[in-house]
Amino acid sequence: MRTVLSLWAWLVIALGVIIWLPLMTIVRVVTAPFDKGRYWTGYLFRKLCVVVCSLNPLWKFRVSGNIPTDPRRPYIVVANHESFVDILLISHLPFEMKWLSKVENFRIPVMGWEMSLAGDIRLTRGEVSSATDAMRQCADRLSKKVSVMFFPEGTRSKTGELGKFKNGAFRLAIETGTPILPVAVSGCHSALRPNDWRLGVSVAEVRVLEPIEVTGMTVADIYTLRDLARDAIAAELEVLRTELAL
Repeated sequence: MRTVLSLWAWLVIALGVIIWLPLMTIVRVVTAPFDKGRYWTGYLFRKLCVVVCSLNPLWKFRVSGNIPTDPRRPYIVVANHESFVDILLISHLPFEMKWLSKVENFRIPVMGWEMSLAGDIRLTRGEVSSATDAMRQCADRLSKKVSVMFFPEGTRSKTGELGKFKNGAFRLAIETGTPILPVAVSGCHSALRPNDWRLGVSVAEVRVLEPIEVTGMTVADIYTLRDLARDAIAAELEVLRTELAL
């Protein structure tokens, strides 16, 4: 049964991606004159994730916590990274954010085109110039009242345990005066395990924590800010795992 349900879920994802391309193209053309940050095109792209997840009987996803009341108040969102499925779960949050993603994902037919339409930001790992340009683009999105999303661990956790955080998101927060919005994700590790195309049964939750203001901070406070965000996420992960019985 798991194999059959997985085939169904992947079919829904594939069809959804194909159907969404013309919809996103229309929205981008209509909103281009007034939506320089591509908020609404990106928002529609995240809704694709919500739709395909709702049609997957193996997954039950929940959103909780300190949800921002103003969707156009920009934040630098930082979250732990358990699985590819984290992206689908975090996309359930009711506000748009631009994602940093490795350049290879933008080369995937149809989906990569949609990522470009949505205004997501490509990053070539190991290239300093690419990282610099990505940070410039992040600052541009923030100036247009659109949040940006980071996985500060830099890659998925192989064990599900929280890894070390890199500094980029926190430097950007201080340089642009943008609050950090920590987000804890739990339950996705079982939704799609490494080296197995079949999906697993998953009850997962994304919980938004209190924002961390950066007013008065300087670049000397990067490590302090980083550790504040990591500690907040680590503590909430313990709570979530208890609640979800993981």
